[in-house]
Amino acid sequence: MKLNNQEQLIEYVIQDIIYMITTEQNIEYDEAMNRFYNSEVFEKLQDKETGLYMESPAYVYDLFKDECNFGHLVQAEI
Repeated sequence: MKLNNQEQLIEYVIQDIIYMITTEQNIEYDEAMNRFYNSEVFEKLQDKETGLYMESPAYVYDLFKDECNFGHLVQAEI
């Protein structure tokens, strides 16, 4: 299956964020994937309408950390 540009960007962002979670939170790759894939941020990232996939992985990771800290997304513009 060939990914289009948007899907490719989303994949790269996901890979970067999972790496950031594993290194910063010192957890296993599978656990990092599980946490991210079950987040609101992941849902928004998959939704091409939000344009979140065009943001930097660091920005998306910060959103994810906020969601973990507050239990929900806190960015109003998404």
